[in-house]
Amino acid sequence: MRIDNILLDELTQKAKDSSRLRFHYDLRDSEDDNSMRMLNALEPGTVIPVHRHRETSEDVVVLRGRVEEIFFDNEGNEIGHYLLEAGSACIAVHVPINQYHTCRSLESGSVIIEFKNGRYDPNGTEEFLIQY
Repeated sequence: MRIDNILLDELTQKAKDSSRLRFHYDLRDSEDDNSMRMLNALEPGTVIPVHRHRETSEDVVVLRGRVEEIFFDNEGNEIGHYLLEAGSACIAVHVPINQYHTCRSLESGSVIIEFKNGRYDPNGTEEFLIQY
């Protein structure tokens, strides 16, 4: 499978058409694959709840566009932010285990790829703090 501009354009259009202004594409081989590998098309205005992963770290890489990864302490105070821009000096960030974070799209057409151990399970491994 190629991850190219044709695929990224399709995902971006689906994100634009979505009321959530985002659309993810699962890259796992099967439901038995116990990891999270996904493309996530993010449009400005999408809201990703501030959350943390209690059992794994996460890596976020911007493939196209510009996003901001924002870290928070346990009380919801912003403690750091990272501008990720395709083709720039900073294209990725490692989110440590138990670190509250969110991602904000700064440019239409932005697409990230996310990696972590364990499949997405909002009732099991995700802990939500606040809406950003």
